[in-house]
Amino acid sequence: MSDIDCHSEMVNFHRDSVTLSSKQQGEMRDRRNAGRTRLESGLTEAKKSQPKEICSQGSYQMRTMVQDDQNEYDIDDGVYFLSDDLKDGYDVGLTPLAARTRVCDALKWDGRLKHEATIKRNCVRQEYPEGYHIDIPVYRIVTTKDGNGNPVESYELASGDEWTKSDARAVTRWFNGLVGELNSGEMDGSQMRRITKLTKKFAHRTQWKNQTTSGICITKLVVDNFKANANRDDKSLRDTWKAIDDQLQKSTEIKHPVLSSYLASAGDEEVGFFRDCLHDALNTLEVLDNGDCTRAQAREAWGEVFDTTFFSDEPDDGDDKQAKGAAMAVTSVQTARRNDGGGRFG
Repeated sequence: MSDIDCHSEMVNFHRDSVTLSSKQQGEMRDRRNAGRTRLESGLTEAKKSQPKEICSQGSYQMRTMVQDDQNEYDIDDGVYFLSDDLKDGYDVGLTPLAARTRVCDALKWDGRLKHEATIKRNCVRQEYPEGYHIDIPVYRIVTTKDGNGNPVESYELASGDEWTKSDARAVTRWFNGLVGELNSGEMDGSQMRRITKLTKKFAHRTQWKNQTTSGICITKLVVDNFKANANRDDKSLRDTWKAIDDQLQKSTEIKHPVLSSYLASAGDEEVGFFRDCLHDALNTLEVLDNGDCTRAQAREAWGEVFDTTFFSDEPDDGDDKQAKGAAMAVTSVQTARRNDGGGRFG
């Protein structure tokens, strides 16, 4: 059995074609902060209460966003209001739709943006001409008391026509906590984040993104099936994919990471699409098991899987040690961002 080591190529691919640059991350923060300022100004203008807090969440906060060839990406920026601050002029609590409408009106109060904010089922969306958009879920904070009379806060999302128990920050804490646990042990905790991003990059290519499953479903699948492999991201990725494939061949059900519900149910078409694409990719990678597999063949297989010439374009044997050393330096020092400002993200 062949064992072509493509770790350096995989790390370079992650660095150059998957991870966001510092410049890109700065642009996203600027957009997010501008949106927060606009919301605050709009609520002030309308003489409405400000949210108690605004919290970034999802892939932006988990640092698992990936570059996107069409420059499409979203930031989830949840706004959390005290229940008493979500009332109308008659002191009646706002419906979920009315709460989202208040936030939407605040974002477009001065009419200066080319694209006005729109109301979605689970959020308010602000789009920008460059392709960016910010999703703003609206929450209310409900305070009750426990058995000892101590106040306990819970969070409800304005979803459709209902207030639904939800707090996306708990999902962020779940993922970042697992990464932290791995980093505190012998395994490379940042490897799980890299494998998550590589899998999202694979699944969300331009021609698939409208058919395949969501980033949170992919993240949960990677976490549940992650196979660490020290200094071998290529093997870790393939072994993790094999475990995911085994799970999805049995069922497309994916449990929610922090709630007693499901992200996807049995027979979910989008998860099924991802499963089929992943299975095909694993078939392509079977060439790595041939005893006479060459490095060129291995690189070609990985390139086919990711629909790129990046792997074949990497320096050949003469420069391979130098390339691997550079990749390892990046892995140990900086795994979640780049410094050069090239590429796009989503």
